[in-house]
Amino acid sequence: MALRGPLCRFLRSTLGSCQHSRAHSVAVLGAPFSKGQKRRGVEYGPKAIRDAGLVERLTNLEFPVHDFGDLSFQHLEKDDHFMHVPFPRTVGPATQLVSGAVSRAVGAGHTSIMLGGDHSLAIGSVEGHAQQCPDLCLIWVDAHADINTPLTSPSGNLHGQAVAFMLKELQDKMPDVPGFSWMKPFLSARDLVYIGLRDVDPGEHVILKNLGIQYFSMRDIDRMGIQRVMEVTLDHLLARKQRPIHLSFDIDAFDPALAPATGTPVNGGLTYREGIYITEEIHNTGLLSAMDLVEVNPVLGGGPEAVEATASLAVDVIASALGQTREGAHVALQEIPAPKEDTEQLRL
Repeated sequence: MALRGPLCRFLRSTLGSCQHSRAHSVAVLGAPFSKGQKRRGVEYGPKAIRDAGLVERLTNLEFPVHDFGDLSFQHLEKDDHFMHVPFPRTVGPATQLVSGAVSRAVGAGHTSIMLGGDHSLAIGSVEGHAQQCPDLCLIWVDAHADINTPLTSPSGNLHGQAVAFMLKELQDKMPDVPGFSWMKPFLSARDLVYIGLRDVDPGEHVILKNLGIQYFSMRDIDRMGIQRVMEVTLDHLLARKQRPIHLSFDIDAFDPALAPATGTPVNGGLTYREGIYITEEIHNTGLLSAMDLVEVNPVLGGGPEAVEATASLAVDVIASALGQTREGAHVALQEIPAPKEDTEQLRL
C-alpha cells in the first residue's frame, strides 16, 4: 500500500511520547475509504471536509496544523465474502494502514484527526492510538452502536462491527475474519461510552447489556440533558485516573436535518448545540489525544447545499473539539491595548 507525498515522509518520523494534554499541534490524516459498507461516495468525505475550510479553521486556533494528505488504499479485484461480510480482505489491511498512521502521529506528539471515510476505519485509528496510549478511553458518538459481530450483523457491513474488533470481552465471540490477523482486542468494555444511540440492532442490544457498557441513547439525552450526560460520561471514564481520550464521531449522530449527506441517517438525532457541547466538554478536559470524523458522504444528501451543510458541520465539530468556543476563538492578549498618542482622531 503506497503512501502519497508528505504523509510518507511524516510516517517515517521518530516516535515521541503519548500526549495527555491540550493540543500543541495537530496532524490531519485523510482516509478516503468506503469498503466497510456498500454505498459509494463516502470515500470523498475527506476532500469535502477540507474544502469546507478545515485547515484554515484549525490554523486560526493558533497551534501548528499539519495536513499530511490522504492515505492510499489498495482494493482487491477478488475479495470474496466471509460469511455475509463483504470486502474483509480489503478492509483489514486498510485499517492496519490507518493504525500505523495514527500511531506515528500520536507518537510524534500531535493530536491526530482522522477524516473518513466509513466508520470501519476507526478499528485502525483507535488501535493505532492505543499503541501509544494503552490506557486510553473511547467516546463513540453515533446513531449506531457499531458493535455487531459477523454472527449478529444483519447487513454484514464492517462499519457496523468496528467496536467488536476492539473489545477484549468479545474476543471469544469473534471469528477469524480474513484480513484482520494483524490485530488483537485491546479495549475493555468499561473504557467505552456511547452517546447518541437511536438505531441499535437486537444483537448489539444484548452485547451492550451483557457487557455493562455505559451508553446514552437519544431518549437518555432528552431525559437527562446533555450537560448531565457529559458529566456522567467523563466521571465514568476519568474518575479512576486522568488518561487520553479518543473521540470517534460519526456525523450521523446529528439529526438528518443538520447532516443530510451521510449513508445511514436516523431521525431524532443530536441538535447542533448538543453535538458542540459534547466536543466542548471533551476539549475542556485537556485530554483529547485523537479523533475520528467519519461518514460524510458527498454523493448523498440531495444536492450541493446538503453536502456543504454536512461538511461544514464536520468542521465545526472538529474545531470545537480542539478549542474553538461559541464565545469565539480568541487570540491570547497579555493586556488590553491602549491607543497610541499619535493615533489620528476618528472623524464622523
